[in-house]
Amino acid sequence: MTVRDRKRVRTRQALVVAAVDLFERHGYERTTIADIAAAAEIGTRTFFSYFATKEEILFPETDARLRAAIEVIEERRPGDRPATVLLRAWERADEVDEDDLADGLATLRHRLINEVPAVRGRALQFYCDAQIEIARRLAETFPDELDEVSATALTGAFAGAVGGALYVLLREPDRAMDPAARRDMVRRAVRTALAPWLERAHQAAE
Repeated sequence: MTVRDRKRVRTRQALVVAAVDLFERHGYERTTIADIAAAAEIGTRTFFSYFATKEEILFPETDARLRAAIEVIEERRPGDRPATVLLRAWERADEVDEDDLADGLATLRHRLINEVPAVRGRALQFYCDAQIEIARRLAETFPDELDEVSATALTGAFAGAVGGALYVLLREPDRAMDPAARRDMVRRAVRTALAPWLERAHQAAE
């Protein structure tokens, strides 16, 4: 990574930290892009080199997480089954932003998705686009096992398990649970949702 790249990473992170602080102290609606840029010590125009909208700053690693998941699908190993690849893809994507559950951003995002229509709409767009793309890649990677419909069903079961588990875990921000424990609970929820697929994969491996 070059010096310029490192500077961009630092500036991007500074914007996220500043936004989280301002949203918590002043509220989402009352915080402007100019406020966030000033708190991060950059110009307002420079803000748009990192995020297109105020909503997007709540989802800073969405594209990177999707790329990481797709890389795992493209790197499928001999004998892999769709569900096991999907699980591994989620674990790789989670590594991209492993501090998400620890730094308060996930809890804030969850609250704002419930409170602010613009944030909720952006979240639905991000999640739907990612789900469709992952399903398409799975269908292409496993043409003998999945068509477009079954790949979408599998990905939907996975996304529903993750989203549902996080909804319960994050609706009580003061709940005494460290990020590692939360991730473990999400992982177990996913395995429960994908149990039929995982059992099929286990049988195929025997």
